[in-house]
Amino acid sequence: MIYFDNAATTLPKPKSVGEAMVEALNTFGNPSRGGHEYSLRSSRILYETRELLAKLIGVEDPLNIAFTGNSTMSLNIAIRGLGLKDGDEIITTTLEHNSVLRPIYKLKKNGVKVKFIGSDNVGNINYDEFESKITKNTKVIITTHASNLTGNLVDIDKVGKMAHENNIIFIVDGSQSLGVFPVDVVKNNIDILCFTGHKGLMGPSGVGGIYVSPKLNIKSCFVGGSGSHSFSKEHPQTMPDKLEAGTPNIHGIAGLNASLKYIFNFGMDKIREKELNLAKVFYEGIREISKIKIYGDFSTFYRSPIVTINLGDIPSSDLSEVLSYDYGIATRSGIHCAPLMHNDFKTNENGMVRFSFSHYNTMEEILKTIEILKGLSESL
Repeated sequence: MIYFDNAATTLPKPKSVGEAMVEALNTFGNPSRGGHEYSLRSSRILYETRELLAKLIGVEDPLNIAFTGNSTMSLNIAIRGLGLKDGDEIITTTLEHNSVLRPIYKLKKNGVKVKFIGSDNVGNINYDEFESKITKNTKVIITTHASNLTGNLVDIDKVGKMAHENNIIFIVDGSQSLGVFPVDVVKNNIDILCFTGHKGLMGPSGVGGIYVSPKLNIKSCFVGGSGSHSFSKEHPQTMPDKLEAGTPNIHGIAGLNASLKYIFNFGMDKIREKELNLAKVFYEGIREISKIKIYGDFSTFYRSPIVTINLGDIPSSDLSEVLSYDYGIATRSGIHCAPLMHNDFKTNENGMVRFSFSHYNTMEEILKTIEILKGLSESL
């Protein structure tokens, strides 16, 4: 199998990830719930992983990072936990994943106003629109860092400055960027950063996280066991306990710990350089193929390693199935949980086929796939 579905879940993982999880399964107890060695081991890994994440995203205090199950959970905590009320306004973009859109739509039913920044014919947003849409009632700006559909990057530094200058909370969905592109919550004026472990961070599924600025007070979505203040009827209101009710996925966190160490040791810049080079060679190899339509802005290759296409009038699901069953090439087809982007590109019915690359992919895989797409085009 040639695996080009890394924007969904990276595969393979570094060998150390599985090894760390197996060790944790056999030697880790419940963190912060006991004084014995098995409990202490898991507590140490829990805190060390917060430290590694803090180092990755420029956070001074690791305790401002809470673990969640994935980006969806993190974004729900962020969007629903701010206590927005009738008349408040959110500005977001048509690039967003349903993990952003659906929580926002729930708030909209309660009177929160939502304004969208649209995209152009290559999927880039117009930054000037933010200024025109900001009012005294604008409380939050939410953007993805990298589109999961086109790979286009959002200039989070520019948006963060606008938000900061207007005293607006800035939430970033880092699902597609963390582990590949540098993110600094201080320099980029990010108040809340949501992320998952199973994509660019190359960790296991079922573990993600959220950074919350110490200036903010997010309401707890879940309450229960915390390992502290057990006689209190209220859940602890200090980070990270306030957002971490119940036993954490310590085995997944152990895997994430190993993947973060791998990224630091291998070098994020080297990972990004290889992935972007593979994406560039793939793009250059298919852009002149007859009947192939490519989506996104390729005027720069400082972009997420994603190339999304359609081939003639073939439904995206059919093309993806042919690639998988006839040629052993794994891609993602359909709507990609980004419905507003498909509205912008007018691909609501057909969807798109996404190729997304990892530094584990090889140039031979890229060149082979280019030739296969040429053959499929010629057969139409």
